[in-house]
Amino acid sequence: MTEALSPDRIVVGVDGSRPSLSALRRGAQIAAALDLTVEAITTWDYPPMIDAYYTADWTLDEDAAKLLATAVDDAFDGSPPEGLRQTVLQGPAARLLIERSRGAYMLVLGSRGHGGFVGLLVGSVSSACATHAHCPVLIMHED
Repeated sequence: MTEALSPDRIVVGVDGSRPSLSALRRGAQIAAALDLTVEAITTWDYPPMIDAYYTADWTLDEDAAKLLATAVDDAFDGSPPEGLRQTVLQGPAARLLIERSRGAYMLVLGSRGHGGFVGLLVGSVSSACATHAHCPVLIMHED
């Protein structure tokens, strides 16, 4: 990563799930109280098996950007906080969020997103981030 990371931001992992929308709202509340910025991050990766016939017009990065924009719009009823930054990254979610946590004030995640085993209290991405992040981690359940 060539981009300098600012220690005056809260990083929020967003996958479009209800817990991730709660995380986004809470991250924004904390950021406002502490005069910090928010970086909402969505990640995407290629599926292990992919068929070119079905994916010729499918652009995963554009779909991820649309998911993030919709999540931000839904979380803030169309009025996101000033300075909120939307970032789409390609690769495994846990690894990328841990990297982006370097220099952040806090990493905020939803307790259960899309994927994994239904019924677990904390998902695999949240668990990995809580263990390896470079800053404090807040794992949100729904509001």
